[in-house]
Amino acid sequence: MITETKGTHLHYRLSSIDAYRGLVMFLLLAEAFQLCKVAAAVPESAFWQFLCRQQSHAEWIGATLHDLIMPSFCFLVGVSLPFSIARRMAQGASMRDLWIHAVIRSFLLIGLGLANAALHARQMIVYPFDWILPQMGLAYPALFWLAFKPSRTAWISVVAILVVCWLVFALYPIPSPDFDYERVGVSQPWLKEYGLKGFEAHWQKNSNVAWAFDVWLLNLYPREKLFVGFPKGMTTLNFIPTLATMILGLISGRLLQSDRSSWSKLRWLVIAGALGLAGGWALSLTGLCPLVKAIWTPSWVLFSGGWCFLFLSSSFLLVDWWGYARLAFPFTVIGMNAIAAYLLGQIYPNVAFNALRRLVGRTPFTFLGDSYEPLIYGGVIVAGYWIVLYILYRRRIFLRL
Repeated sequence: MITETKGTHLHYRLSSIDAYRGLVMFLLLAEAFQLCKVAAAVPESAFWQFLCRQQSHAEWIGATLHDLIMPSFCFLVGVSLPFSIARRMAQGASMRDLWIHAVIRSFLLIGLGLANAALHARQMIVYPFDWILPQMGLAYPALFWLAFKPSRTAWISVVAILVVCWLVFALYPIPSPDFDYERVGVSQPWLKEYGLKGFEAHWQKNSNVAWAFDVWLLNLYPREKLFVGFPKGMTTLNFIPTLATMILGLISGRLLQSDRSSWSKLRWLVIAGALGLAGGWALSLTGLCPLVKAIWTPSWVLFSGGWCFLFLSSSFLLVDWWGYARLAFPFTVIGMNAIAAYLLGQIYPNVAFNALRRLVGRTPFTFLGDSYEPLIYGGVIVAGYWIVLYILYRRRIFLRL
């Protein structure tokens, strides 16, 4: 619960949070390296195959480093919230002011996400609330409300969300043997390799309860063709378990803001991380709840949340406790302007590639051979992104919602 009493020293920002956020955004920007193109050019290299795998999403069950970008981003929204509220309260904001800002931020997140989706599509035939920014926008008001409630309420909310989500999926009927998966965008080859069987089939791609909700909801809108499911199987209702991830971040933010010793904070984060990893992995291994990021299963909330706790604990240890802020500075520059970094990475990569090719040709980027040309191009582009963000940092220009 956010409180402010006489004599209480409130911290309004921690460098470790910016560094962690910067690392997450760097992984997003690093898509410009096109590691899978390099891996395809040198198929005999296990090293590049591994990096390609980590820069790709798991098809359905499982996780890669790339899969942890979205939960980390959501988790960090929760971590930052107690600091943001404390800063605004210190500036004299009333509860009404805080709520107005929260509602506006929610709508901006949804609007920005929809606009970004429209830029990636030829026509806006679907209102894709499955994207990360709309998901956070839908969940944000509830997260903000919980920021003023006791920690016990936050924990109860997490447990309730996970249990209810599991029950709703588990009680929804499994598709019949003659279900037409091709009609909903799931091919037979995909189904043979990645499809779920037995009890786990309750979480099958484009045939689960959240998918059924989207088929109903998104066909209420005017459209040329019937909506049958998102290509990657993600759903609008993902925002509910996403809220659980954000609440875990909120709990962590309160911990970091507290007067507990650094050792106590670090120990708590590490233990929470280990328990989250073990719990999520156990649920998946036993077949009770598959580990599926695309529909944000309860096991995914625990597993990805465990990684988020561990990432945050590592950043806290290195940056805030041991004082290695200079080493983290490249990430801090990105993390303090995460929205700008996100927009750079989402909107301009193809423009940057084409501009570079027209400006200087291929020769400067093939000195390691044609196989590594995408990597060199990507390195130059990411460096350009960072320079832009550094200029904004030096001029104290930060895009915030």
